[in-house]
Amino acid sequence: MELQIRAYDLKLKHSFGISRERYDHQECLIVSLAQDGKTGYGEAAAKPYYGITIAGMKREIEAVRAHISTYKLQSPEAFYQWMDQQELSNFSKCALDQAAHDLYGKLMGKPLYEIWGTEPLNYPVTNYTIGLDSIEKMRSKMLEKPWPVYKIKLGTTEDVSIIRELRNHTDAVFRVDANCAWTARETIENAIALKPLGVEFIEQPLAADNWQGMEQVIHQSVLPVIADESCIREEDVDKCALHFNGINIKLTKCGGLIPARRMISRARELGLKVMVGCMTESSVGISAIAQLLPELDYVDMDGAMLLREDIARGVEIGQDGKVFFPATGGSGVSLLL
Repeated sequence: MELQIRAYDLKLKHSFGISRERYDHQECLIVSLAQDGKTGYGEAAAKPYYGITIAGMKREIEAVRAHISTYKLQSPEAFYQWMDQQELSNFSKCALDQAAHDLYGKLMGKPLYEIWGTEPLNYPVTNYTIGLDSIEKMRSKMLEKPWPVYKIKLGTTEDVSIIRELRNHTDAVFRVDANCAWTARETIENAIALKPLGVEFIEQPLAADNWQGMEQVIHQSVLPVIADESCIREEDVDKCALHFNGINIKLTKCGGLIPARRMISRARELGLKVMVGCMTESSVGISAIAQLLPELDYVDMDGAMLLREDIARGVEIGQDGKVFFPATGGSGVSLLL
């Protein structure tokens, strides 16, 4: 396969805040793999919180370039087994795995969901995320983008007031994400106040390793709780089943579509709700996530919708949340820039 890698700096429409950081752009790495006249694309975002940089991913992938140049793609599964033997972070694996899947589907002339034996007849509508900011700015961002489901980023002493004010302006479903900012007691008390305000669930209320606190929350919260930072790799799913009602899988963190689908399968066995989420990313990564839609209860794939300018074309999301899949195979991705 012919490998190409290119870094992008994605500019956001609005400054995006969560409980621990704020940013107005997102660095990402786009990987392409070409074979037999077809090209597949994959993406991974740089995330210093997880120790991941563009330079680090480039080093890792360049170290295996020679091997990739002699590798003939037969299946994404075999390619992933080969990657597992290399010194690659999960983020680098994700970019390569997405590219291999997109390429394979294009070679087969089928979308990935069809190759997996699923069909997107019924699927969850993606939420649209409102980053943490002043109440006035959060209200303005929400009104700018009418949507049926919002994820509201929280992590302040005024969180219930934020939701109460936003509720005055929409009947949409709310999901809230504290990104590890709350205590167990705050979570239990906030859930009581948030439930009548139309909040569907709480995502990652406590610090990722606060399992003792989650033991209290899972038994006392009147709202379901979904793991994010506590559920990174495949081995995290079983532990989360004892402390959460569901998991949010990120392709970049777990290492791509191959491990994500195994995590979905295991979560189903354990009776967990399943969500797949995105980083702030382009339609390259979002189109890969969309292939999983028939297997999900919830999805957060609004990354490209938050960008000032997308760098790729692929799966498109209509104003009502309906998803339009490209006629090409794989994830259906093509680069614009």
